[in-house]
Amino acid sequence: MKLGIIGATGRMGQAVIRSARKFDVRVTAAIVSQYSTRYGEPIYPNPDSAGVRYQRAAEIQAGQVDVLIDFSLPNALSDNVALAQRLGVPIVVCTTGLAATQRHLLYTVAQEIPVLYAANTSVGVTLLRQLVQLAAAVLPNSDIEIIEAHHSAKRDGPSGTAIALGESAATGRGQTLAEVSAGVRGDGIRAAGSIGFAVIRAADIIGEHTVLLAHAGERIELTHRVSSRRVFAQGALQAALWLQQQPAGLYSMADMLQIETQLLQLAQGMKPL
Repeated sequence: MKLGIIGATGRMGQAVIRSARKFDVRVTAAIVSQYSTRYGEPIYPNPDSAGVRYQRAAEIQAGQVDVLIDFSLPNALSDNVALAQRLGVPIVVCTTGLAATQRHLLYTVAQEIPVLYAANTSVGVTLLRQLVQLAAAVLPNSDIEIIEAHHSAKRDGPSGTAIALGESAATGRGQTLAEVSAGVRGDGIRAAGSIGFAVIRAADIIGEHTVLLAHAGERIELTHRVSSRRVFAQGALQAALWLQQQPAGLYSMADMLQIETQLLQLAQGMKPL
């Protein structure tokens, strides 16, 4: 598979470049913004074995890539999906902090090309969302708090993953997050039934998320921690390989992992006590 990476000089873009060879994927386009100081440089440390250099989106030609992975910033989303449309290739969008209008844009673009949107490409987080939804459904009266921690340079907060976990919890209760979100908590009494968020930004923390469900006398904590960005890079590559085989539509990591199908098969195989 020929892969194009948008935001190729960022932390995650570099992680995808390093991981691609393990998935038998060739990076054939490394896309940077018009302001990048690394434009024109080879993407690999040894220039003699490079061949691929950092390019701008306008330079990418039809047939150069089979699929795109976007790890850039939210304000570039419209340009990035327009590139995918021009090339007629699927796109995996991994940008966090998207507004409602941007999510609607993804839905519109997905009428023409395959689009997979993932605020977090970790397989573990995808499973965690299902566990949170189940826990919230079984314990609908619990207080729910979502605590997330990232490195000090992360711009958005709560993180896209934290918001996605909040959406899963609200879905488990038969609600929407907009109805029950308490926002980022500081001091003060929390409204009954709301879902609160706590944000930590420090040093080089890659990503940690805990969903706490508590009621008098006990609590459940569901936690996911990442110690290497390779986890996200490998998940994005796995998603790109899968998306290349799909028809036009809007997909998620759960679709790629076929979690609903697996849960249904599990439920059908369970015997009553």
